Amino acid sequence: MSLRSAVAAPFKGRGEGELAESEFVVALSLDRDWFSPEQATRLADIAVGEGLLERTDEALVPTFDPADTTIPEGFVPDEELLRRRSAFEQVLDALVADGIDKREAVAEINELQQRLAVTIEAAAVLYARRRDIDVNEAADRALAELGG
Repeated sequence: MSLRSAVAAPFKGRGEGELAESEFVVALSLDRDWFSPEQATRLADIAVGEGLLERTDEALVPTFDPADTTIPEGFVPDEELLRRRSAFEQVLDALVADGIDKREAVAEINELQQRLAVTIEAAAVLYARRRDIDVNEAADRALAELGG
C-alpha cells in the first residue's frame, strides 16, 4: 500500500518511533522532495483519518511498525494519495492487502449489498469482518458518514 509506505518513510529515515509534525513534513517535502509542505501536512491529516497515524499533543505516532513496511527502491508516492479515500475504498484496500482478489471482493460485496439492501460501505465492512479483517476505522467512518 503506497499510503503506508509514504507514511512509514519519515519514521524509517529518521529511525524514530514518533516525530513532531514539522519533522514529518520536512522529511516528506524537503528531505525526500515528494510533496510540498502543504501536501505533506495533508498527507498527515489523511493518515490520521485512516488510522495509520495518531496525533498526540507533541507528535505524530504511527499505529503500525514502520520497520515492517517495505519502501521499494525508487518509490515515489502518487499525488492521488492526497485524495481522501472513501470508507469503501479503505475496506477494499484492506481486503486486497490480505490477499483477496479485488474483482472477487467487489462482486461479493455488490451481491451482499443487493441481498441485504444496505449501503456499499456497510456491505464491504460486513464482508471484511466475516473474513476476520480489521476494518474498524473504515467502519467508524462509514457510520459517521451516515450520521450515526
